[in-house]
Amino acid sequence: MAATSATTLSVGSTTSLGCKGSSISQSKAFGVKFNSKNNIRSFSGLKAATTVSCESESSFLGEESLAALKQSITPKAQKGNRGYVSCVQPQASYKVAILGASGGIGQPLALLVKMSPLVSELNLYDIANVKGVAADLSHCNTPSQVSDFTGASELANCLKGVNVVVIPAGVPRKPGMTRDDLFNINANIVKTLVEAVADNCPDAFIHIISNPVNSTVPIAAEVLKRKGVYDPKKLFGVTTLDVVRANTFVAQKKNLRLIDVDVPVVGGHAGITILPLLSKTKPSTTFTDEEVQELTVRIQNAGTEVVEAKAGAGSATLSMAYAAARFVESSLRALDGDSDVYECAFVQSDVSELPFFASRIKIGKNGVEALISSELQGLSEYEQKALDALKPELKSSIEKGTGFVQKEPVAA
Repeated sequence: MAATSATTLSVGSTTSLGCKGSSISQSKAFGVKFNSKNNIRSFSGLKAATTVSCESESSFLGEESLAALKQSITPKAQKGNRGYVSCVQPQASYKVAILGASGGIGQPLALLVKMSPLVSELNLYDIANVKGVAADLSHCNTPSQVSDFTGASELANCLKGVNVVVIPAGVPRKPGMTRDDLFNINANIVKTLVEAVADNCPDAFIHIISNPVNSTVPIAAEVLKRKGVYDPKKLFGVTTLDVVRANTFVAQKKNLRLIDVDVPVVGGHAGITILPLLSKTKPSTTFTDEEVQELTVRIQNAGTEVVEAKAGAGSATLSMAYAAARFVESSLRALDGDSDVYECAFVQSDVSELPFFASRIKIGKNGVEALISSELQGLSEYEQKALDALKPELKSSIEKGTGFVQKEPVAA
């Protein structure tokens, strides 16, 4: 994963920060060269060439974030006798905790977060099998120090002083398990973990991945309220996977450069509550009615597509980890002072009549700085009907989450 605010050197460079073959996104050269050997060497354990080319547009983001990246790099370079002399140094200064780190999402997510030069400490928590994951990751020569925490007795120590908490913990649906069974198990897991967050790092950004996000985010909000530490600006339901899928599928369908494509996705994070706003696609793209129908349904049902492809042996873990890592990186950039960070996320919102809603947001040092409601204006007829149709289901899911906490005791 490339760092952005402080540096973007982990993919496609001539240093050993990463090779082109291991790039996790499309990239192209944007002509930034750093002629400093010593500064790059400050990135722990990595070799530096005399001239370093940074070829990645951005590890996860499109043109908006690329523009911010260029702006963040250019002022830090001073014109020398032989081109630009780099003053850019990785600033690993943020502490991230992943709760559920030994699971199918947690492990690849931990690897991607370990690659960020913005992370100084990476705390991995799970109820079992996390020690081996941490030992494995600790051998990667990137700056963050990896620590493992197992079981409820170690959860508090895992969370002390953390800046960003990511919660992928939970169980997948198993044969014979009803949706209510799944909800009750994951709801209890999220409730317990967020109680610990409230007690140990109440000012942290909280990223909820555990499904059903449409209900688990309201659960987290209620727990934080009852603990007296709720800050709606710092609670995020991670819906980035819907955006990642929309961008990918649209680029494939319309033969566009993937790095240029940006499709906002609003609503929620399940079934028909996922609404890609294809009419707002950038670059401006024309779709037939059939294409809109086909793409919308595919984006909404993409999780099932993966489950069927894995023949029941798993669900979307790798793509979810990638999307979650993108959102973590965006949060770290915002915390690090980048003033141009935008993502879609499921947050407390007033852009609709529902208390929580996924839309594009601007993220700053203190969390959500702005809700971008303009993308919900001027929708196509298809999108407006779909928006109206999703609201009752989303409302029901939100109320289910809120009601779960209201009838349950919260730990002191």
